[in-house]
Amino acid sequence: MRRVLLVILLACVMIAHASASLVSMVEARQPDAIAIASDIFDFAELGYLETRSSARLANYLREQGFSVTEGVAGVPTAFVAEYGRSGPLISILAEFDALPGLSQAPVAKRQSLGGNAGHACGHHLFGSASTVAAAALAEWLDASGTAGRVRVYGTPAEEGGSGKVYMVREGLFDDVDIVLHWHPGDRNQASAESTNSNKSGRFRFTGVAAHAASAPERGRSALDAVEAMNHMTNLMREHMPQTARLHYVITKGGEAPNIVPELAEVYYYVRHPEPDEVELLFERVVAAGEGAALGTGTRMDYEVMHGNFPVLPNEVLAEIVHEALEQVGGYTFDSEELAFAEAIRETLPMGDLLALASTAEVQHPEFVRRMASTDVGDVSWNVPTTGFLAATWVPGTPAHSWQAVAAGGMSIGHKGMMIAAKVLAASARRLFEDQALIARARSELETRRGADFVYAPLLGDRAPPLDYRR
Repeated sequence: MRRVLLVILLACVMIAHASASLVSMVEARQPDAIAIASDIFDFAELGYLETRSSARLANYLREQGFSVTEGVAGVPTAFVAEYGRSGPLISILAEFDALPGLSQAPVAKRQSLGGNAGHACGHHLFGSASTVAAAALAEWLDASGTAGRVRVYGTPAEEGGSGKVYMVREGLFDDVDIVLHWHPGDRNQASAESTNSNKSGRFRFTGVAAHAASAPERGRSALDAVEAMNHMTNLMREHMPQTARLHYVITKGGEAPNIVPELAEVYYYVRHPEPDEVELLFERVVAAGEGAALGTGTRMDYEVMHGNFPVLPNEVLAEIVHEALEQVGGYTFDSEELAFAEAIRETLPMGDLLALASTAEVQHPEFVRRMASTDVGDVSWNVPTTGFLAATWVPGTPAHSWQAVAAGGMSIGHKGMMIAAKVLAASARRLFEDQALIARARSELETRRGADFVYAPLLGDRAPPLDYRR
């Protein structure tokens, strides 16, 4: 009996030592993580244009001994990096695209850096944490003698470009056992959550130009068609499911008031929890565009820009990540960070949604259906997948805001990024050491998606829209 207890105790000590060693391997890469994140923050490149950001991550992984293949799935900025030759294959997603119109210095007041784009969703932190976590895992696999492979997917254009969908469609995830990811946020939380599916399209109208004063009867206004379409789709809102979302921007409306606009364009997003419902709603939007063209004497054509499945929850994996998050814990603000946070909170219209102390806490996991969308959804319907939030922003900060850019560019963002890197590494280690969990996660995926599931991307067979910012 004493010998059995001794063996159990020794096993526990070895597990704790392995965990501590892996954490120290991540911590040793903190300078690398901050340097990478800072560079990508400064690059602030839009989707499918992230040449320097993608290369920064790929080159670092190559230096760490990973084999790297760039330009996969027909996308120049997409890459796959892998370490190891045998054992379970666990992959980590890395994003790096910025958002337009949100250039912001890492200060607690609105201050543009002079560029067009900014990391208002924290993807510079996302890509950096994922990359250093994978590098630490590779070192740990060698040091511990554990059989396993680590693969990093450099995934461009999450913001409206569906970069991961093209990679899934290409079969690049077919041999993967588990996918882990994370996202910057205003709290530390790992939940088996879902999202909306979505589909977007650009609707372009062509009319007839004419002098708006002396010969208006000779013109046919493409802008009138856009406005008519928008009016009809806004009437749709009363007759859509309450969980649906519909939003648009007019991207081209004419050149001058005294010219009947010959060309006009409106860009639509449609969202709903169910992919089938998204398809139906999108068809109704297309019909509104066709009606607008008919009523205004113009011609309409449209282009599907992207489409994402909802994230498929995986409770087995979510619990593993939650336990890792509890072990890693949160962090606290120093005096300068506290002053920064208080200044940021004064600019938030919603007020104090979370106590500042929440950055030091791990939030209780709970099922959430987020109204936003992500191309992680398509990955999750093909491979057991889970993610989590790490507190990289001041509590109460919304994504896609200048406040998110500001915190993500300074030490608050960097602290949250390192929490994420440790949680990713610890979660992967647990899966490498207990492969029965991988089988359980796969079983849950197959149960949730159903025996008859056949993957068909919402964006169809279109090529990657590499010029979709035009």
